[in-house]
Amino acid sequence: MSRPVIGITVDSEPAGGYSRFPWVALRENYGTAVLRAGGVPVLLPPARESVPDYLRLIDGLIVSGGDFDLDPALFGAVSRHPTVRTKDARTAFEVALTRAALADDVPVLGICGGQQLLHVVLGGTLIQHIPDEVPNALAHEQPNPRDEAGHTVLVREGTRLRAIVGRPELPVNSAHHQAARDVPSGVVVNAIAPDGVIEGIEVPGRRFCLGLQWHPEFAISEGDERVFAAFVDAAARP
Repeated sequence: MSRPVIGITVDSEPAGGYSRFPWVALRENYGTAVLRAGGVPVLLPPARESVPDYLRLIDGLIVSGGDFDLDPALFGAVSRHPTVRTKDARTAFEVALTRAALADDVPVLGICGGQQLLHVVLGGTLIQHIPDEVPNALAHEQPNPRDEAGHTVLVREGTRLRAIVGRPELPVNSAHHQAARDVPSGVVVNAIAPDGVIEGIEVPGRRFCLGLQWHPEFAISEGDERVFAAFVDAAARP
């Protein structure tokens, strides 16, 4: 059997820094995690018109994170927190691609901001700024390096995530100021932080539809590696 092709969305940046021309970027460990799990990573630059072509190419989709937020109008919010910064073109592409992948039951893994986008696509809404809305919140934008744990999460019994990681608790890294607010129809919360913030979601009955608020590509626990292995395995099966 050929190895499954895993498409990974990437960030886009204006000219400056790496290049004098506009450029796209993705942290190397996303691809490394896919390779380690037995998949072939392919980067998907934002291009809404290419969504059908991308779907014909890939066997699974990772919606990656990034240092930006979703436009609150996407989930019906009438106000916008001052901390919100958007990348509207990238988001429009990722929404279109995620919806198309779900319609075809292509395995989907949403990571950090990708989990938030998946949650909204599935009908959910977001907390726009955790420190303003969650009493005694943890430091979800952890001060220590991202390749270290910032806190733990409780992995709920009976969920697919629990079956994958085989543990009731995981150490996770944390780099977000927003989070899922609610539980839309058909969605199951599979992981929660000690302060009550939703850290993971899944949709039962699909080949694979999982969102994690942390960054498992850093592989700070065996559970992180098991997530990628389960995702790539699902993408390898028709």
